[in-house]
Amino acid sequence: MANRITNIIAGILLLIMFLLAFFSVRGDSLTMDERPHLSAGYSYLTQKDMRLNPEHPPLLKDLAAIPLLFIGDINFPSEISAWKDEVNSQWDFGTIFFYNSGNPAEKMIFWGRIPMVLLLIVLGFYVFKWTRKLIGNKGALLSLFLFTFSPTLLAHGRLVTTDVGAAAGIFIATYYFIKSLQNPTKKNIIIAGLVFGIAQLLKFSVILLVPFFGLLALIWWFIKSGTLIQTLKILVLVFVIGFALVWPVYQFHVWNYPPEKQVADTQVYLRDTNEFAKKSILWAADKPFLRAYAHYFTGLSMVFHRVTGGNTTYFLGEVSNVGWRSYFPVVYLIKAPLAFHIITLFALIYILCSFRRFWRIKEKKKALGNWIKQHFSEMAMLIFILIYWAVSIKGNLNIGVRHLLPVFPFTICLVSIALIHILRPSHIKIKKYVILALLLLWQASSVLTVYPHFLTYFNELAGGPANGYKYVVDSNLDWGQDLKRLETWLKENNIDKIYIDYFGGSSPEYVLKEKYAPWWGGRSPEELPEGSYLAVSGTLLQGGRGEAIPALSQASGCYRWLDEYMPITTIGHSIFIYKIE
Repeated sequence: MANRITNIIAGILLLIMFLLAFFSVRGDSLTMDERPHLSAGYSYLTQKDMRLNPEHPPLLKDLAAIPLLFIGDINFPSEISAWKDEVNSQWDFGTIFFYNSGNPAEKMIFWGRIPMVLLLIVLGFYVFKWTRKLIGNKGALLSLFLFTFSPTLLAHGRLVTTDVGAAAGIFIATYYFIKSLQNPTKKNIIIAGLVFGIAQLLKFSVILLVPFFGLLALIWWFIKSGTLIQTLKILVLVFVIGFALVWPVYQFHVWNYPPEKQVADTQVYLRDTNEFAKKSILWAADKPFLRAYAHYFTGLSMVFHRVTGGNTTYFLGEVSNVGWRSYFPVVYLIKAPLAFHIITLFALIYILCSFRRFWRIKEKKKALGNWIKQHFSEMAMLIFILIYWAVSIKGNLNIGVRHLLPVFPFTICLVSIALIHILRPSHIKIKKYVILALLLLWQASSVLTVYPHFLTYFNELAGGPANGYKYVVDSNLDWGQDLKRLETWLKENNIDKIYIDYFGGSSPEYVLKEKYAPWWGGRSPEELPEGSYLAVSGTLLQGGRGEAIPALSQASGCYRWLDEYMPITTIGHSIFIYKIE
């Protein structure tokens, strides 16, 4: 396929993805994590003070907040207690910033999401670029098609969150690091170091690149015997350049952060941290040159503690705060398109057949070394997928399929490469193309039919989006995105008042105004007047129905009384509406 035609098709696919993301997100209310992220980003750029949301690096939040600088009528609530006195009161601050300060909330939310969509497109470009380099134009277009019609990428690439940013940082940094190993020019090493540094400023989970790059360097030295010093030099320079970049970025973000408040806040953040790490960070927290790094390592420590501590969530009828080892495999199985699973299965069969042929070779060590030399990028992708899956399954932080997003680009690339190898033999070639075309059309149609509710996508194994709540909730299904759609439904049905237990980043008081009546799971159903309407977010509904594990101390079962009722409708698959008779 000619390069010009390939580029045109690639441009069309990226445009389709942009349009799907752009138009679908217009109807979404502020989701849970967007409330602290976008408000914190605006505070960073305008106040040069990173007291809010330190558990995530600042760069993605800065990027999202840039368009807000061009909205002239934004008031910053600098006199409220959530900003002045409290420790990381990001949720209260976000609510006041968006909904209680006279700010144009909907305009701010919409424009804050546009840079995230553009970042998604950049990641898609690099998926295309790297696959093209490895297998050619057909493989590049195949990978970009699978990327474009990935419901999870579409769902989270439109929101002001860190997950797609982490995927982009890891994927692009790995691309440039391998390039610096294979062609160690000064330019390539500097670019690899800068991109590695940018990646570290996107999400703290990207710290996995440190051991991952170390392992890649070790393998590279092993297959390129005699280059240990040069390989170590590349590795060290990339790390030095990258972590050197962290300093000016964080220095800007603590510029107006009072040193005494930084120390006091850090003491709270690190109260359960290793004593040596805590003392070291606290010592540096008020030192003019070191406080930038102190704040960076404070956030990193907070994330390590959160991964270990877990989060309370619903999964397959249970409620737990310590996680399930089966969580991510099951969620990935039902959240990724079934057509993509079948395509992946074909790729795995091809890989296993190739591995079987490898065992027939007499000089296996030499053959393996030659294969790694010729397919170093593919090997690196596979290693990262295995490492990330292992870390995710072992951890207790079951926050949704979005946590797996860093493996998506690598998986798409490897599957595409394997499929091109399957298609190359001339026998029964037409049948292969027909089968692949049908699978691709199936995937695209299954994703398009759920538009604009990409966040609620579940494949046919789960029974589609309407049945997703039976398996998992939270960011897999319900993150508060449908509150504006609930408002539309109330208007269309002439309903003047509704009780609502809402999970999300938006404000029912702001959106629904006088039609809103507060409700929460702990209240007695007898308090609901006969004939009244009750709306419950899926996350809270299932959390109030599930069986709590024995170790969970919090009360459970608060919404089991609703088992006697059938919802009269569901808003966007995430908000369940009941009429109480």
